[in-house]
Amino acid sequence: MNNSPPAIRARDLHVVRSGRTILDNLSFDVAPGTVTGLLGPSGCGKSTLMRALAGTQARVTGRLEVLGEPAGTASLRARIGYVTQAPSVYLDLTARQNLDYFAAVLGVPRRERPAQVTQALADVDLTSHTDALAGNLSGGQLGRVSLAVALLGAPDLLVLDEPTVGLDPVLRRDLWNLFHRIARERGATLLVSSHVMDEADRCQRLLLMRAGRLLADDTPEALRARTRTETVEDAFLRLVDTARAQEETRA
Repeated sequence: MNNSPPAIRARDLHVVRSGRTILDNLSFDVAPGTVTGLLGPSGCGKSTLMRALAGTQARVTGRLEVLGEPAGTASLRARIGYVTQAPSVYLDLTARQNLDYFAAVLGVPRRERPAQVTQALADVDLTSHTDALAGNLSGGQLGRVSLAVALLGAPDLLVLDEPTVGLDPVLRRDLWNLFHRIARERGATLLVSSHVMDEADRCQRLLLMRAGRLLADDTPEALRARTRTETVEDAFLRLVDTARAQEETRA
């Protein structure tokens, strides 16, 4: 059992935007060195939560600590790798040039940059596209360039917003294997969002969200057992039905 302080600690987390509650009273911990899935339908608040963790979300109330510091603390910038849904790369640079640039921005020592860039490109299976202009890459390949950027500098926390969207099954499998290898070999913590429930069993722990609220925080096995279902998707639907019934009762 891991007795280390949590890599992420959230207590009574709220985000209200334009009068609408986006995150509603979230409280959870994420253990260090683990791969945790953040699952739920589009629009449930996953991306907002990830922006809050990265320190880029405005009007966050409650308590949110990342790697022992308040989220958004300047010293955390080099310790967090954050991949948004929209690829964050320069289209007029090659894949390698993008990584060289971001390695310099992140403060990776010059002598270490070539090896780190080469390794990051290999990790995401882009070695054959090293010298291709980003603007000529497919959407899935652009996403992998963004992921490679996030791997630079060996961050302690990786916050990945739907990194496997648009990828073929083989590449999706390979990336999940990579995520677990990073957690196991580097001791990094990964929070990976998805709206595809069949990816749930690839995670050590799951945070299931609906309409800005946390429906469950448990392992895939425990969720299936607790809801007496065979799949995480069925478990999620069972939890949604229960939540709806409770909401109707309160109304």
